[in-house]
Amino acid sequence: MSNYDRNAATPWGSGVARIGTAEYDQGLRSYMLGIYNHMTLALGLSALVAWGTFMAATDQVGGRIVLNSLGQALYLSPLKWVIMLAPLAFVFLLSFRFERMSHGALLGTFLAFAGVMGLSLSSIFIVFKLGSVVQVLAITAAAFGGLSLYGYTTKRNLSAIGSFLIMGLIGLVLASLVNIFLQSSMMQMVISSIGVLVFAGLTAWDTQKLKEEYDLVAGDEVLMGKASVMGALTLYLDFINMFQMLLSLFGQRNND
Repeated sequence: MSNYDRNAATPWGSGVARIGTAEYDQGLRSYMLGIYNHMTLALGLSALVAWGTFMAATDQVGGRIVLNSLGQALYLSPLKWVIMLAPLAFVFLLSFRFERMSHGALLGTFLAFAGVMGLSLSSIFIVFKLGSVVQVLAITAAAFGGLSLYGYTTKRNLSAIGSFLIMGLIGLVLASLVNIFLQSSMMQMVISSIGVLVFAGLTAWDTQKLKEEYDLVAGDEVLMGKASVMGALTLYLDFINMFQMLLSLFGQRNND
């Protein structure tokens, strides 16, 4: 559920004065399309890695999913903690080092993060039925699309709810950490229910923020490229977290 500092001042200077008014709308559309393209590429990579890891780590025995030696190493040994925490390390790296990275290095690190996230997500195919995962994924995609479109087109300033959403996000992270030890199904249901609302709001708010940040990078191809990758990271995290919350609430488990 981690993200880079949403409240930090954008380090790049204003570039809107460097372009003509006639180019603005076209540039904005191109900028946002680049963000969505990077995000979609990362999501596709995560899905491929997750499915490939699941297939490599399991065997079918009598119609049941059984972990093979690779699966036991990935999901039952202490290595599972490395896999769970590795995506968080990448987020911190991208958040605190992106200013010093070239666009190519930043994009490569983002895609490496997406691959590691896919490895971390591979366990959902062990816990949940494939059809259920696909169904929740489709619901998430539809909800995300609608919310992001709202954030892009609305004239309402969503910054008023931003601080509230950030506080909710911090509360979710703390509650999730506590529930790692409590293992309370009721608490997990509450976390997931609130989480869906929080990430729904963040999707709309983040989209509006990314649209507004175009004014700060317009006219500078290098800054636009780097901002596009970081914007894709933001929306990727919103999508993945919303998907996980919905799956926790509505996913059909293999042992049901």
